[in-house]
Amino acid sequence: MRAMQNFLAAIAAFLFIFFQPLVASAQSDALTGTVSSAEEGVMEGVLVNARREGANKTITVVSDEKGRYRFPTAYLEPGKYTLSIRAIGYDLTGAPTSQVTGKGAATADLKLVKTKDLASQLSNAEWLHSAPGAPQQKRPLLSCVGCHTLDKITRSRLDADGFVATIQRMGTYANQSTFRNPQKRLTGRDTDLVGEERAKLQRAQAEYFASINQSTAATPTAWPYELKAFARPKGRATRVVITEWDLPRPTIQPHDVVVDSKGTVWYSDFSSQIIGKFDPKSGKLTEIPTPELKKGSPLGALSIRMDRDENLWLGMMYQAAIGKFDTKSEKLQVWPIPAQWNRPNTQVNMTSPLNIAVDGKVWSQNNGFAGVHRMDLKTGEWETWEPFKDAPVGHNIYDVISDSQNNAWFTDIGRETIGRIDAKTKEVRLYETPTKSSGPRRGIMDAQDRIWFGQYRGNRIAMFDTKTERFQEWAVPTPWSGPYDVALDKNNEAWTGSMLNDRIARLNTKSGQFVEYLLPRTTNVRRVFVDNSTTPVTFWVGSNHGASLIKLEPLD
Repeated sequence: MRAMQNFLAAIAAFLFIFFQPLVASAQSDALTGTVSSAEEGVMEGVLVNARREGANKTITVVSDEKGRYRFPTAYLEPGKYTLSIRAIGYDLTGAPTSQVTGKGAATADLKLVKTKDLASQLSNAEWLHSAPGAPQQKRPLLSCVGCHTLDKITRSRLDADGFVATIQRMGTYANQSTFRNPQKRLTGRDTDLVGEERAKLQRAQAEYFASINQSTAATPTAWPYELKAFARPKGRATRVVITEWDLPRPTIQPHDVVVDSKGTVWYSDFSSQIIGKFDPKSGKLTEIPTPELKKGSPLGALSIRMDRDENLWLGMMYQAAIGKFDTKSEKLQVWPIPAQWNRPNTQVNMTSPLNIAVDGKVWSQNNGFAGVHRMDLKTGEWETWEPFKDAPVGHNIYDVISDSQNNAWFTDIGRETIGRIDAKTKEVRLYETPTKSSGPRRGIMDAQDRIWFGQYRGNRIAMFDTKTERFQEWAVPTPWSGPYDVALDKNNEAWTGSMLNDRIARLNTKSGQFVEYLLPRTTNVRRVFVDNSTTPVTFWVGSNHGASLIKLEPLD
């Protein structure tokens, strides 16, 4: 009898241990349900969005292999929620809503139907993947996405002559332009092609663009090629919660987003003289004005980076200056570039303040003529390097990043080069990535003096060990991902995103395995940031064309 009692007690204990987490999980859900369609039955990898009535933020989760989605209680306060989805090739039937009470999980099963307009759901990368042609024909389109989505081209009915005129007109706009807020350049870059060679290139691009749009289509929904969509998320890529906060004006362009040790979110506005300060707990946004130093030049700042005291350093672009914003006193100090370098095309995009303490000097670059600057904070003296002065065409210095000795490392997005400027000898050395025409873009220097950067045209995350002078590259699985930037987290995992595929890629640098998280809507990703103070880490980015701030929380 005692043996039977012990056996039953053991079974009861096992059942309690087994089912208790399930009960706790069920109790922790504010809203749950199943996603299904007639074609697939239950559907994995469907993004389900919940937006409370009157709120300025949207919460997104992803359905698992059983088609089940779950919103944890911590993310949904009581109220009425409108639900929407993202699932390539499908639309949601009706306009479902759900009332979250805070007293148990609400339920809403979602039914999907095949879409009648696949083209409206394609990302930039899916248009590139679908369009016929060689990679070198498609690569000019990688520049177009800086201002607009590719469906502006593929849905147009322009012929080649019409595209030549359009390409010429678009070339007069600054790179922070959008349809909502176009800004004219004062002049072109020194590194641009000119004359007959430029005209030939524009004609070739125009003829290709006209071959992939609707200029010869019989109907508004027809293209001369098959539209190819990428697969929905699976497995670990479904284990995520995404929060997206809308900013108050659609013209705000949060380019760089960083988070300080207090959890305050800061961003640079690519379109206006503003620094944004956001408290994700209260939802309070403060906009801090910055001066317009160069009347008539395009407005906006690009990079925003923290020094070791968590002051913010700005690349003020066409305003031809760098700025330091003291986050404690909230005062801005500005250093305009000297007159001899303050040309109509001067464009100071990047700064590198992390290692200022080494010698009291800060690095920046100049996109107008492929230059690198160094400023002495004590004397105000500027020094300038032009590594490609003798052959500037095709080169484009994009980022500048300092190592622990405050040597400068720069990326040349125009080719496949990264370069080093020795802080003491002032010598310049160039290194070519293993992948040709890789387009090194933005990145970071880690504690081991390894530079991590995105290869925009190479579709890779790359690392260069500055001590051994060796490269390592990892190809992102999704075609045309176009990594813009790289952040390395405390677990030695590398994160990137792009302007092309609405996905955030997470690389395990030891195993080489990627996880790719799909974002809830078209998202023009620039600077990426990882907050290492949380477990798991938290990923942040701005939607540069969507006027929003995005927090991505992996669940493992």
